[in-house]
Amino acid sequence: MQKPAPLRPAALAAAVCALTLLSLSSAHADSGRAMPRNVPSAYTQECAACHTAYPPGLLPAASWNRVMTGLDKHYGTDASLDAATVRQLNQWLQAHAGTYKRVNEEPPEDRITRSAWFERKHRKIEPATWKLASVKSAANCAACHTGADQGQFDEHNLRMPVGLDTRSRRAWND
Repeated sequence: MQKPAPLRPAALAAAVCALTLLSLSSAHADSGRAMPRNVPSAYTQECAACHTAYPPGLLPAASWNRVMTGLDKHYGTDASLDAATVRQLNQWLQAHAGTYKRVNEEPPEDRITRSAWFERKHRKIEPATWKLASVKSAANCAACHTGADQGQFDEHNLRMPVGLDTRSRRAWND
């Protein structure tokens, strides 16, 4: 009986890569905090015109649905869009909404900044920091997170906002 021919290194590497990609695509259907690759241009144009275009994985589907069906009173502003655009964006948000443990709970008022995980991650931020001219509010992720527009919020890509007092600057570096 003949032994099977051993796999060549290039063929073995290709097989490992293919299996890895297949497992990643199914295991990470919920992209979490990362911004999906297929962002509709209307999402960038409309949503990012006023605030960070949040990755859909930061809220559960029910929250996104309420946000999109209440654009006429969007956190105190009329952000109304035509019905076709609302439908397109809502479908995209629903398809990419968060399903992982962190976003199982719908936050109060469907605000990302009121979610338990957001408050836990930002618990050491002094309330005055949110009011700095360079920050404006907790919803302005890009004030500190340099990769916010790509859904990158890790602590390695932070910048200190302009206007922090000495005590806050020291705490920032801890």
